[in-house]
Amino acid sequence: MIPYGRQDISEEDIAEVVAILHSDWITQGPAIERFERAIVEFTGCAHVIAMANATAALHLSMISLDLGPGDTLWTSPNTFVATANAALYCGATVDFVDIDPSTYCMSVSALREKLESAMAQSKKLPKVVAPVHFAGQSCDMRGIYELSRRFGFRIVEDASHAIGADYLGRKVGSCAYSDICVFSFHPVKIVTTGEGGAATTNNPHIATRLRELRSHGITRDPGRMTDVCDSPWYYQMIDVGFNYRITDMQAALGASQMKRLDGFVARRRQLAKQYAEKLEGLAVVAPAQSLDGQSAFHLYPIQVSANWRRAIFGHMRSAGIGVNVHYIPVHTQPVYQKLGFCAGDYPNAEMYYSRALSLPMFSKMTDAEQDRVVSTLAWALKEGP
Repeated sequence: MIPYGRQDISEEDIAEVVAILHSDWITQGPAIERFERAIVEFTGCAHVIAMANATAALHLSMISLDLGPGDTLWTSPNTFVATANAALYCGATVDFVDIDPSTYCMSVSALREKLESAMAQSKKLPKVVAPVHFAGQSCDMRGIYELSRRFGFRIVEDASHAIGADYLGRKVGSCAYSDICVFSFHPVKIVTTGEGGAATTNNPHIATRLRELRSHGITRDPGRMTDVCDSPWYYQMIDVGFNYRITDMQAALGASQMKRLDGFVARRRQLAKQYAEKLEGLAVVAPAQSLDGQSAFHLYPIQVSANWRRAIFGHMRSAGIGVNVHYIPVHTQPVYQKLGFCAGDYPNAEMYYSRALSLPMFSKMTDAEQDRVVSTLAWALKEGP
């Protein structure tokens, strides 16, 4: 089976993890700081807080921006459920903004229209907007940032797909147009720590709060305490936090992987270019790319006939090609249907989903494997339903 995604683990990666197992620290040690520093240096942001997974990073990001009961998060329906769920964890409500039918990312024009409509009707505006950099391509963050200045919302980028991507001359994660940016290091992502995530920010107060919330809300900083720190072992829990820590074993793997991030992304971009060339003439729509940046190509989502998609999926899976579908629109999930959302609410996201098919995309994929994917797709398209 050629999977839709696969981690790329080197002997150096393995050696770095083994070294941690032989060290004095396997959690809460120096490897975490090394991993965070590598992300700072790559993205150009001021602060990085590594965590157990991207869902934890999203959750704590919302808390750090004081999202809570009575507040609303707006995000994209074309995402994994974790983006929206982070708001529910905080007791906030969720709403969605439809996607651009070309990039599959949050539509700035739809966001503007929704904001203006809400203001005109004296409806609650979002406290936080969480655009999702789908498949590795950045949203139009400058456009979203300009709207935030007008309407007063905070921005959390869900860049779970997009470490290594570029936008307007900067790396995604620089937070040039956001308060916080979140990465995922799941095994199918571009860089992996097994499970893992991180939040980047340029705001030192947000960074401090994220670090405390990551570890039970505890501080050992005398300047953050309510009483005089009168002993070397003293600490205080100054907030209700969580155990969302990443281990040194995971961080060592991540730090090692970061050394090869440029190479991972270069190969994915080469494969994407080859896909676009090899798919010409087939009855598919290749993913469009914005001129404002370069995707990291976590995914390569094509569109096929909605009537034939299920059959094509089955044909390719039976032939050993691990295609997948990303994503079932969040608002169609039972939990969100109970909150009042209905099919038809976000037609662009629903239309995209009805035709979506993710082709295999990973840095170790060979040209021969890619040729096999394309030839199998051509055969599946001819077979039809």
